[in-house]
Order: sequence, then structure tokens, then C-alpha cells
Amino acid sequence: MGGEADLLVAAAMLHDVGYAPRLASTGFHPLDGARFLRDDHGADTSLTRLVAHHSFALLEAEERGLRDDLVTEFPLPEGPLMVDALVYCDMTTTPDGGRTTAEERVAEILGRYGDDSAVGRFIRRAAPEIFASVERVEAVLAAQPR
Repeated sequence: MGGEADLLVAAAMLHDVGYAPRLASTGFHPLDGARFLRDDHGADTSLTRLVAHHSFALLEAEERGLRDDLVTEFPLPEGPLMVDALVYCDMTTTPDGGRTTAEERVAEILGRYGDDSAVGRFIRRAAPEIFASVERVEAVLAAQPR
């Protein structure tokens, strides 16, 4: 990630901050978290955009009727590798911080929320993109000298 490594680490650490009950104004954690970081902390635009759009959140925003709010306030992040890297961080880590595969993580999310929930519908739509992102990052990592 070169010069963007610190940004990636910050986004990976903060991407779920919108789950905090006091921040849940819409109930859509990527939007609530990005608003909190922007409005309460003056966070960098690159960081807020990554938090707002982590792990294909645009697809879930569509399920919730919040697509226009998300893209108006937080345009899609630039740099596909950075977006893929954040998906990788999110989708290869369990809720308690353990390592997992993207396939296991998607199954865990479906099991937690159910197939017919907004999250369930979203994750089924996003799964092919999630798996592709993880594969791209793994290919980059495999090509790095050890």
C-alpha cells in the first residue's frame, strides 16, 4: 500500500464505528460511521469515503433506500486496490478478530442476519464482488517478495 498504508489501517480499524448505538441515526452503519468521523472529528475525506463504502456498502444502501444519501455525501473512493484491500481486511476477519476465509465470513453474516434481511439480501448480491476483491489482494500479496 506504500504511502497509503496508514489510511488503510485507519479505515480497517474504524469501518464499523457506525454500529455504536449513539451514532445509529439511519441504522446503516457505513453511513452513520462516515458521518460521525466527518462531522464530529473532521476526518480526512479519503478515510470517510472508505468507511462509507467499505465492503460494497453501496449495494446495501440500495437495499435500505439510502443509495442517494451515501453517494451524495460520500462519493465512491478512488483507487481500486485500496477498496479491495479494505474488503480483504473486513472479509477475512471474524467479528472477534480471528482469521477466516471470505466464504466463511459471508456464510457467518448470512447466518447472523438471515437470508431475508436487508443485510442477507445485500451480502448475497455482494458475495461475487467480495470474493473477487479478496482474490485480487491475495494475488498482489503472493507476488510480493518475502
